[in-house]
Amino acid sequence: MARQVKMTGRAFPLFDIAFLVIQKPERYSIRFATKKNPQGQVAQPMFHCALDETIWLSEDEAVGHVLQKHFATFYQADKIQADAPKGVYTFVGQCGLSGEILGPPNYHDYQTKLRKLHAERFARMPFEVFKSRVKIVRDEAVVKQWVAEQSWKTEYTCLNVPEPLKLATKEEVEKHFRATHRETIIKTVESHVISGMAARSLRGGMGRVVQDLLGEQRRFPMQIATSLSQAFAHHGLQFFKVNKTVTHVAVARPHFLDLETTPVSNGVKRIVDFINANPKCNRRKLMEALAPSTVTPPAAPAPVAAVEGQTAPAAAPVAPEPTPEQTALISDLHWLVHQGHVMEFANGQLDTAKKPLPKPPKPAAKPVVVAAVAAEITAAVVPQPEAAPVESLPTPADVAAPVVAEAAPTVVDAPSASTS
Repeated sequence: MARQVKMTGRAFPLFDIAFLVIQKPERYSIRFATKKNPQGQVAQPMFHCALDETIWLSEDEAVGHVLQKHFATFYQADKIQADAPKGVYTFVGQCGLSGEILGPPNYHDYQTKLRKLHAERFARMPFEVFKSRVKIVRDEAVVKQWVAEQSWKTEYTCLNVPEPLKLATKEEVEKHFRATHRETIIKTVESHVISGMAARSLRGGMGRVVQDLLGEQRRFPMQIATSLSQAFAHHGLQFFKVNKTVTHVAVARPHFLDLETTPVSNGVKRIVDFINANPKCNRRKLMEALAPSTVTPPAAPAPVAAVEGQTAPAAAPVAPEPTPEQTALISDLHWLVHQGHVMEFANGQLDTAKKPLPKPPKPAAKPVVVAAVAAEITAAVVPQPEAAPVESLPTPADVAAPVVAEAAPTVVDAPSASTS
C-alpha cells in the first residue's frame, strides 16, 4: 500500500484504507494480550495450542479442542467385539433431546452415561431438568439396538509414544494426554498474534472477544488506522487533514508555493494557475487544456482473415505516444505533487496547497510586579486560614480485563501497545 501511494502520488483517506483492510480476514492479524492486576499477577491466563495457533481461556478448553480436532494425531480408536449384556431387558432410557440410548435405568453404566451426556452436550441445562427429559422406551427394536451397541467396545491405541499402550475409555485418554503431551502442545502465554483467518476458528470466550473486536472495528476502525499510520510513517509517508477533519496519507504534506517570491518555470506556473482557476479539475482536463494531443493516432492494422468456424481476434487499441509538451507537463506535475504544492486525491481531483493564515498575536503577559502587589493587597484584606491537613484518598484499583484483543494490518508487525 505504501508503494502504491508513492507510485501514484495520490492522497488517500486513512480511514478508507482501514475499512478496506477490515473487509477481508487475510488482510489483518489480531494480537491478544493479558492484563495484570495491581499486584502484578495475570488476571486471566491464556493458553496457546501449538497445533493450529488457537488461543483459549482455560486449559480444559484447550485440551478438549485438541482431543476433538487432532485426536488422530495422538490416538487411534478401534472397535472390538465384547460380551453382550446378560439378562433380559424389556425397556431402556432414551434422551428426549439427542435421541441417544442410555440403557436400562438399573444397568450399572446408566448413571455414568447419563452424567457424561449432560456434561458434554447439555451442561448449561440444570441436571435435574435434563434428567426429566429422559423417556422410557419399550420398543423391542430400540432395546435390541442398545444390546447390539453394548456388544462392541472402543479401544484406544496411543500413538507417538515409545512403548505401545492401549486405553479403555476416553477418560483414560484425556488423563494420558495431560500427562504425556500437554506440556509440549498447550502452553501459557501472555501475548500472541494470529492471522485473521485463524481467528475465525476461535470458539468459546476467545471467539466472543474476536467478534466484539471486529464488530467495533467495522463500525470505526480506530485501531487499524493507528497501526496504518505507524506503518506508513515508517515508510516515509506524510499525513494531513482536509477541512480539518479527514486525515489523508500522501507522499508530502501540503506546502504553499508563493509564485510571487519563488522562481519557478513557466510550465509549473501554468499548472498552478490552471488548478486555481478550475476547482476539482483532474489530470485529464489539465492535459487537454495545457498540452493537447496533436498527433494523429496510428491507423488500425488490417484485420486478420478468420479461419472458417472461428472468430477473428479483435485488434488491441494502440495508445498514442505522449508529445514532448505532455512529457514536460507530467514531469512538472510530478514535481509539484511530491513537493506538496499540489495534491492529487484518490478520486483524481487536483488542488493546490493554500496559503496558511497568519497566526494571531499572543496576548501580552501581565507584569509580575502588579501580580505581586495584588497578592499583597489580598493578603492584607482577606485573612488566610491555616491549611487543614489533607487526608490521602484511596486510589480505586484498576479492574483488569481478562484479555484484550487488538487488530492490526498485516503490512507491519503488530505494535506492542495494540486491529498484523
